[in-house]
Amino acid sequence: MEILTGMIVPLLLGLTFFLFGMNVMSGGLETMAGGGLERTMKKVTANDFLGFFLGAGITVAIQSSSAMTVMLVGLVNSGLLDFGNTFGMIMGSNVGTTLTAWLLSLAGLEGKWYIEILNPSVFAPILAFFGIAMQMFSKKDKKKDLGNIFIGFAILICGMDLMSDSMLSVRTLPGFDSFLATLKSPIIALLISTAFTGVIQSSAATIGIVQALALSGGITWEMAIPLVLGANIGTCVTALIGSIGTNKNAKRVVIMHFSVNFFGSLVCMIIMYILKAFGVGILSAEIAMVGVAIVHTLFNAINTVLLLPIKKLLIKFCEFVVPDKEEQTHTVFLDERIFNNSPLAISECRRLTNEMAELTRTSLKKSLDLIFNYQQYTVDAIREEETLSDKYEDKLGTYLVRLSNNKLSENESHQTARLLHSIGDFERIGDHALNICKLAEEMHIKNISFSEDGKKEIGIISDAVKEIVNITIDSFIDDNAEVASHVEPLEQVVDKLKKQLKALHISRLQNNECTIELGFIFTDLLTNFERVSDHCSNIAVYTMQLPSDMLDTHKYLNKIKSSSNSSFVEDYEMYKTKYRLD
Repeated sequence: MEILTGMIVPLLLGLTFFLFGMNVMSGGLETMAGGGLERTMKKVTANDFLGFFLGAGITVAIQSSSAMTVMLVGLVNSGLLDFGNTFGMIMGSNVGTTLTAWLLSLAGLEGKWYIEILNPSVFAPILAFFGIAMQMFSKKDKKKDLGNIFIGFAILICGMDLMSDSMLSVRTLPGFDSFLATLKSPIIALLISTAFTGVIQSSAATIGIVQALALSGGITWEMAIPLVLGANIGTCVTALIGSIGTNKNAKRVVIMHFSVNFFGSLVCMIIMYILKAFGVGILSAEIAMVGVAIVHTLFNAINTVLLLPIKKLLIKFCEFVVPDKEEQTHTVFLDERIFNNSPLAISECRRLTNEMAELTRTSLKKSLDLIFNYQQYTVDAIREEETLSDKYEDKLGTYLVRLSNNKLSENESHQTARLLHSIGDFERIGDHALNICKLAEEMHIKNISFSEDGKKEIGIISDAVKEIVNITIDSFIDDNAEVASHVEPLEQVVDKLKKQLKALHISRLQNNECTIELGFIFTDLLTNFERVSDHCSNIAVYTMQLPSDMLDTHKYLNKIKSSSNSSFVEDYEMYKTKYRLD
């Protein structure tokens, strides 16, 4: 009972506060950083040194190597980042995560007032006060996020103090000497630390407990080193969970993360045993909190230097563990751990919506080409792409609806609504691509074709539809309102073409120049073309509108058409001339 009340309960309470404070602090930092982190990561690929410093910088900024690993897995899974180029960022992240240990090591500072003021236990309550004030009285989201960071840090330090206090009297408790004797076996200490970190999914918390033990004067360098190494191995469990449902390259990122920590730990353990064999005295000396921070930093820094020259061997090892196999299905991956970080979650949704847009463009182009050049493998590809498009809409739609219930800024709310509307239109364009594919397939099976006039007319409106889709998707991906403004004039031209072609088709029917069977196919094609242009118009409006416009499509379109600006009329006349029927 004495062990329960004197050590375990305070330790668990302190660990709870520590993890909660870390979560609050990292959440505030991630929100302030926003989705720009991911966009920056996409730009740094081939240079391992830049990747190292970027990985370290991001992890220092958001105080979460797990969040950065999730971004890496997502980027590699989507094909936007090459698996081999993640090495530098992984190593940088390992170094960046050591900052927490250095902050906690300040808790042991003693001396004059200007020294003790650096002790987090002294200034953390002050930060908490300012943090609460920002939360209560500030109206700006950025200041509230900063307040969250202050509050989270104070709670983290409070948790560390509770863990430290629980360790101060721990040496007098029965059974503690037996526990220390267990840790004297480096292998057992390594396994205990690995398992514990894997369960709580926080290497920082494990390092914090090791530092609390060090503050009590209970452990030596020989005990601390395996505990620190185990924390680095155990943190890979978080990345392993994040890789579930991803493709082979994303899984290789996880293997890479595990490999660098495991092989590095193996080398360090061998070195420690060699030093022990030679009787190096420092191993048996008691370690201080700052010593734990030094071990943590040196391990990751030396690990980077040792493994950088054999990067290619590590990549080959990862490829051996996760071999190349034909991908059966494309995975639409949205990680739940970034859900509460609204800017990052919106950025991920935006990335996947861009993928969906490109898929839509490809599928529609194939279907239009299929009208005059039938290929069975193209039909099969379009069917698979339409199924994948449905997956995108289902995953993104569910995620965005849930995300819209988060506390969002006006701009974030607008972006979420815009994506939610757009994925529906992209999915419908994919449906129309499949409809056009089926009509082309019907013509092939029945061995029928349009007259020369019919082919020419379908060719003209097909070209117009291709252009409106290209303009729409380019403007959406680039978030370019000026380019999007060209969509609506072209949509009006497509509508006019449909009416003209329908009238010409009726004339041919009346003159017995076309069969009724072909007439139905011709009319269905025109209907699908018009619907595609309508959806393009919707997407373009979402791109052009400001948050204050409230995504009222019809009202906004009427505003554009009735505007005194002559650009709409000029574009309309230009497209009407370009796609005129001779």
